[in-house]
Amino acid sequence: MALWDGRFEGGPAEAMLRFSESLGVDLQMFNEDIDGSIAHATMLAEVGLLTAAEAETLRAGLEQVREELRSGAYKPEIALEDVHMAVEARLTAIVGDVGGKLHTARSRNDQVATDVRLWLKNRLGELDQALVELLKALLDRVEQDGRTLMPGYTHLQRGQPIWLGHHLLAYAWMIRRDRQRLHDALDRVDWSPLGACAMAGTPHPIDREMTAELLGFSGPIPNAMDAVAARDHQQEVASFCAILMTHLSRMAEELVLWSGREFNLVRIGEGWTTGSSIMPQKRNPDAAELVRGKAGRVYGDLTALLTMVKGLPLAYNRDLQEDREALFDAVNTTLACVQVCAGMWSSLTVNRERFTAELRGDFLLATELADHLVGQGVPFREAHRVAGQLVKACEARGENLSALTLADLRAVDPRFGDDALSWLEPEGAVERRTSQGGTAWSQVEAQVEALRDELDERDL
Repeated sequence: MALWDGRFEGGPAEAMLRFSESLGVDLQMFNEDIDGSIAHATMLAEVGLLTAAEAETLRAGLEQVREELRSGAYKPEIALEDVHMAVEARLTAIVGDVGGKLHTARSRNDQVATDVRLWLKNRLGELDQALVELLKALLDRVEQDGRTLMPGYTHLQRGQPIWLGHHLLAYAWMIRRDRQRLHDALDRVDWSPLGACAMAGTPHPIDREMTAELLGFSGPIPNAMDAVAARDHQQEVASFCAILMTHLSRMAEELVLWSGREFNLVRIGEGWTTGSSIMPQKRNPDAAELVRGKAGRVYGDLTALLTMVKGLPLAYNRDLQEDREALFDAVNTTLACVQVCAGMWSSLTVNRERFTAELRGDFLLATELADHLVGQGVPFREAHRVAGQLVKACEARGENLSALTLADLRAVDPRFGDDALSWLEPEGAVERRTSQGGTAWSQVEAQVEALRDELDERDL
């Protein structure tokens, strides 16, 4: 029996039924749907639309439906179409005709909007905690292996020497901003559509403030039409997920590069790698590659949510049923990727001596020569030209900067000081960069402390 049997003589075509059902996706929200129904029944009793006994019967029946769905004892048929009807049909079978009173002063329009917001609040809470764990994994790695010398890159070419910790902290700050975006999005998710009904409200004396409070929302959405038609909060969540996935994908790409023999800086733990079916020696960074690949999937989810609403008239349209598949996939995929990245960072081993010898005399120290001359009063543009001449001369001889003598330096520019060659020590170059946010270890430690303090405050 369909909800609209009073208007129609027959049921939908079998193909239409299969085409239009959303039960498979919606069942992810059965807990939220039942929570919303319990709050609604409690409110209906409070305002006199149900008796206290009827409300208690409905609450007990809903808890039974919850347990049956959780255990698998109740498997709704596709003909029920969505999670709301699946719950209501089983509830009515358990409690009888009083089950039909539960839908007083609500519509599936405001019901599904409420369910999705509740689901997002729960899931975003899990995602926030996963981001905390990823941040902690990055900070732990900085403290454990951060004082490892490595090249800093621009254009994927060696630029200047840095500590590994400086590099990892760049990701840590990205993840920290992702948490801020999550909290911002959650502020706009945290409002209740329940009681908006189809889009115009109801003549019954309901208390929307009460149901909002019972469900833990900040309050009811002021406009009933906006309550059922709005999807910008979902788009914002998907946008946050897409930005976060960009950061995870960049992180994953560098783990792929760093774990290759050509780079040989890290070794990802076996639990996050796989082998080859034909090449016995292989240790493939599959977890990182999958994170990188799944970024495109989340971008697609965001595009679907944006496109779905473009040009859609108010209020509810069936197009909006398509929101959950994209939204749930974006959030679930992103959560899994955050957890995997935390696992990879926690498991890997760093080759701390990888670049120690290789960077001595490397051309990435050329900026040090320019900065030394600046300290001698030479304008930077002139100092830059002198350092470039020295690099060019070394390249012509097939040598690097370690072959230079003080006489060589002064032959190009007599203003080089007596300590000029000491500026070509890689660790010294790293430790000179003490400006706020620089790569000097003092700055690395300050950033770690700031991020840990903020984590402690937010996790209280």
